[in-house]
Amino acid sequence: MTAASAQATGRITRIIGPVLDVEFEPGHLPKIYNALHLNREGGERIVAEVAQHLGENTVRAVAMQSTDGIRRGLTVTDTGSSISTPVGREVLGRVLNV
Repeated sequence: MTAASAQATGRITRIIGPVLDVEFEPGHLPKIYNALHLNREGGERIVAEVAQHLGENTVRAVAMQSTDGIRRGLTVTDTGSSISTPVGREVLGRVLNV
């Protein structure tokens, strides 16, 4: 994946509970399972995962947090990779709820 497509941005067109439809520019559609980042109006980052391609420039994604306070038109950024979790000494002995 090129650096240009890794930072592709789109806009939310529809919200149904935790499901978001996001429209990207033609040719910049994120891959399925890519992580998308968006910021709630209060500044909190929300992570969503691409689940389905809907046509040529729209994806359906599932948010990993509550979508309360999210509105249509908010900017969404494709990270270019899947959702990840930290590894290393800081997480040794911890239980992560996945």
